[in-house]
Amino acid sequence: MDDATPEPDRQLPSVRASDAERDTTARLLQESYSEGRLTLAEFDERTSRAYSARFRSELIELTHDLPVAHREHESTLEARPHRAPARRVTGGSGPATSLAIMGGVERTGTWTLPAVHTAFALMGGIEIDLRRAALQSQETTIRAFAIMGGIEIYVPDDVHVEVEGIGLMGGFGEESGHWRPDPRPVHQAPPGAPVVRVTGLALMGGIGVRRVPRIEE
Repeated sequence: MDDATPEPDRQLPSVRASDAERDTTARLLQESYSEGRLTLAEFDERTSRAYSARFRSELIELTHDLPVAHREHESTLEARPHRAPARRVTGGSGPATSLAIMGGVERTGTWTLPAVHTAFALMGGIEIDLRRAALQSQETTIRAFAIMGGIEIYVPDDVHVEVEGIGLMGGFGEESGHWRPDPRPVHQAPPGAPVVRVTGLALMGGIGVRRVPRIEE
């Protein structure tokens, strides 16, 4: 081999990659895809490789052709920790019901979920997104009822979730698998985390509960 040929990887220590560092690389790839720097096929392939990487050098290789402004992590791969809102349980008050009749309701962004919340969809749809939500209580119950309609509930991974509903000519359950809006892995909720319990009935409709990555502040 020509001695003048640079071998950047030779200087990289064989340091094992952490889950946080894999997440950092995946976020960078997602940003680059949204900016049009990667094709969908490249994004999917590199993201898969990121989550299966064993060493930091493998993660660096996945981002070496991206803009310098996005490559600060190549020298240290210092990932931001997974952080939930400083106080998920605040004791505040919030809307007791979400009602959609031949229409739609969205509960997203910054809001407070009370200790008991009833969601009712009749030939309509409801989305309840708890990623930025505060909780009134350490234990919360969402009573969900969908009749020829649908309810989607997104629970961040710093919160425990329990699903205890009934589907009658419909579906009621926890959804799993790849969530395209955020490809990061879902982590286990820490000990002592708040609990959200989802109960109710889906009659000729669907109620889906999905654990998703928490939003980092």
